[in-house]
Amino acid sequence: MIAIIDYGMGNIHSVNKAFQLYGAETIVTNNAEEIRRSKKIVLPGVGAFDEAMQELKKRSLISVIREELVKGKPFLGICLGMQLLFEHSAEAGQAQGLGILKGRVEQFEDKADLKVPHMGWNRLQINKKDCPLLKDLSDSPYVYFCHSYYPIPVDNDVIAATTNYGKDFVSVVWQNNVYGVQFHPEKSQRVGLRIIENFLALC
Repeated sequence: MIAIIDYGMGNIHSVNKAFQLYGAETIVTNNAEEIRRSKKIVLPGVGAFDEAMQELKKRSLISVIREELVKGKPFLGICLGMQLLFEHSAEAGQAQGLGILKGRVEQFEDKADLKVPHMGWNRLQINKKDCPLLKDLSDSPYVYFCHSYYPIPVDNDVIAATTNYGKDFVSVVWQNNVYGVQFHPEKSQRVGLRIIENFLALC
């Protein structure tokens, strides 16, 4: 069973539907015991970093997420769900994150030739071809983005893919059982569905 965490912020329905296309048994939940019983965890998210952390705290989900990741349970953070893996964000004045990965989240600089948010199709430049989440993808596949912030990891070794939008930014992270994507696989058509299939195949 895959636990898709519902903390009141995110495109839960479309994420759940994308996983169910492959016959995956999913549960949309904010119940700690259901998350503990799951085999994998997905943390979607759309919205503000600080508000998301407040909602996770209100539902007593921060400790269970950390505990399950330490146990080695496969985890996928999507968009804001990826950003929450880091220590803090410049959004809302250095809001504190889950701290699973070392690093911070910064905002794109708003320029005349660079619209913020970064919205639409863009390419992945795959750094780690051995990343299980990116298995069988072409070298520069297109995926769908919608975000104003992006993570800056302390450890470059967790960077599995980058994307260029005025500058190169980190668009996929991978550390052991923890995966994060800055784009929306559920909106990325064939490539996104392949990524979801790869996540389902993880042991």
